[in-house]
Amino acid sequence: STDSVESCLDCLLKALAHNNPRSVPRGNFTLKLNCYSCLCFVSPPEFMRSPCVEAGLIPPLVQLLHSKDHEVLLQTGRALGNICYDNEGRSAVDLAGGAQIVAGHIKSLSQNTDPDNGKLLTVFCGMLMNYSNDNDSLQAQLINMGVIPTLVKLLGLHSDNTALTEMCLIAFGNLAELESSKEQFASTNIAEELVRLFQRQAEHEKKEMIFEVLAPLAENDVIKLQLVEAGLVECLLDVVVHTVDGVREEDVAQLKTASDLMVLLLLGDESMQKLFEGGKGSVFQRVLSWVPSHNHQLQLAGALAIANFARNDGNCIHMVESGIVQKLLELLDRHVDEGNVTVQHAALSALRNLAIPVVNKAKMLSAGVSDTVLKFLPSEMPPVQFKLLGTLRMLIDTQADAADQLGTNGKLVERLVEWCEAKDHAGVMGESNRLLSALIRHSKSKDVVKTVIQGAGVKHLVVMATSEHMIMQNEALVALGLIAGLDLVGAEKDFVGAGLVQVLHKLLSDEMSAPEVKYNSMVIICAVMDSSSLDLFFSHPPPEPLHKEVQGLAFIDVVSKLRSHENKTVSHQASLTEQRLTAQS
Repeated sequence: STDSVESCLDCLLKALAHNNPRSVPRGNFTLKLNCYSCLCFVSPPEFMRSPCVEAGLIPPLVQLLHSKDHEVLLQTGRALGNICYDNEGRSAVDLAGGAQIVAGHIKSLSQNTDPDNGKLLTVFCGMLMNYSNDNDSLQAQLINMGVIPTLVKLLGLHSDNTALTEMCLIAFGNLAELESSKEQFASTNIAEELVRLFQRQAEHEKKEMIFEVLAPLAENDVIKLQLVEAGLVECLLDVVVHTVDGVREEDVAQLKTASDLMVLLLLGDESMQKLFEGGKGSVFQRVLSWVPSHNHQLQLAGALAIANFARNDGNCIHMVESGIVQKLLELLDRHVDEGNVTVQHAALSALRNLAIPVVNKAKMLSAGVSDTVLKFLPSEMPPVQFKLLGTLRMLIDTQADAADQLGTNGKLVERLVEWCEAKDHAGVMGESNRLLSALIRHSKSKDVVKTVIQGAGVKHLVVMATSEHMIMQNEALVALGLIAGLDLVGAEKDFVGAGLVQVLHKLLSDEMSAPEVKYNSMVIICAVMDSSSLDLFFSHPPPEPLHKEVQGLAFIDVVSKLRSHENKTVSHQASLTEQRLTAQS
């Protein structure tokens, strides 16, 4: 019963508090030790922990950590470790300064490889692990105490002690989640120790434990490079070879973890470049061989690795020359039907990055990249839609023929207009607007403009001109200027319906608008006002509604102010625009 527990605890407390723990008299030693054995036995259940704390057991218990007696330290460490299982216990240990004393013991004992010491170190590490588990502020406290370098040293000196090694790994896993720990880890030889430990493991569980520490540590760029230099990549490639055909659950898990970690190492610029080795590196070649694999996880990791290698122009140009595009296209072709979304997304990411250097665009277009990418137009998965749009936009940049061909593809334009309304997916919405604009800007083709007008795309470009991103405003305005110049009659109704003139007035009046935005807005005004000459060539009457809107909003006042704009291009365009407006008024 609770009463008997409390009376038992009361006895314990009296016994523990009876003497100064720093100098335990021989006569009371056995009693104290029995108390501790009893305490270690009773403290794990939850209902016992609170009474221990409330009875004031923690301060005298922490004082016993000053004892010179090995057995007393062992039992005290166990008792405190059990009590630290919940927050109330932790707070009491924190208040009594228990963690600092234990950290000090670990530091002074770490050099001693005596087996008995190993047991005590394991108990103390376990106590600190329970103390800081899932508690950011207590983890930060341990980091500030300098626990990390001590534990790394322990791992090196006591690598034969399985229990202690596991305790260190769990502690690392806890602490490595905190950003502030990464710097301390980076100043130790943790990378070498973990790789050395990994190489010695045969059991799946042990490898998994090390992986759980490696993953958070490898998020740090300095540690990424240290891990690469310590030989982790070779270990990972080895795991892949041994598990790729495995059907056991643990093989599948190890393959995933190892290949994911490989991709993570490639996210650091230095570690990635070191492994690329000018495209001649054996690691690069082996990762490349993952792409045609029959295993989805390896296909995914291979495509993501290529996307990570393709983070600078030199690498991209080399990879396109070495025929990687064909491998990615074959992979995508397999997934039109197999439909693995993560593989589709990864392969499209790689193609998008490879398409950035100008010299790669024509080569990739002639390899049939746009045709393969278009096969995924029916996709309903936003991540795939986003990368598909980005890849096409990169490919047509400066490529007029390709922009013309894609811009007159009614199905593509129809899908873009649909995605321009994807309010739940801002990324997809932004990319479809940008591609719509790019098709017009890079083709400068009347046929493309006509396709966009017929597909009801004009209103989206007008909305895009009000974007908070200057680059998107500008792209929209240049496209709208081309529409006004190439087919104003066809676009007039959409311009009026979308409130183009009001948008331009607002952009010109806003002091925060960038010079390019002001310049391009005036170019559109001029194109609209020039339309009075259209009736000489066409049977259509000039677009009166637009003229009336321009005159009704007194553009001449706004434009005349811009004649003194500090940007010469803007002030010159303002003079021209004012002349046009005056001539039409």
